[in-house]
Amino acid sequence: MIQIIENRIPVETYRMLRSASGLSEKTTEAAERGLKNSLYSILIKQEDLPIGMGRIIGDGGCFCQVVDICVLPEHQGNGIGKVIMEHIITYIEKLPESCYVSLIADGDAYRLYEKFGFKDTLPRSRGMGLKV
Repeated sequence: MIQIIENRIPVETYRMLRSASGLSEKTTEAAERGLKNSLYSILIKQEDLPIGMGRIIGDGGCFCQVVDICVLPEHQGNGIGKVIMEHIITYIEKLPESCYVSLIADGDAYRLYEKFGFKDTLPRSRGMGLKV
């Protein structure tokens, strides 16, 4: 049985899930600031243990980005990513019609995102990043 918690990801839980799922680590300061400025977040727990999460960031009108989609390796392949994305999409569907929603897909995660309507932007545009 999974528990779905919206808009309440504790900082240390966030940091643990990112690290344990293979995403880059974030400092406590960065996590505190980032979580506070989320438009929407979802935390999945199983038997009171956090096993996955996802967030939406942005201005809520013109541009948003799906970030931090992760599931602990031992829980991957059980539909948890799909549950996270279903909640993310429910939030996205309430955004203004012209809002552009983007994401960066690591590895094979693009296969999950394609099921929810996300498409590769190449060759029209190319995603780029700068890490501070």
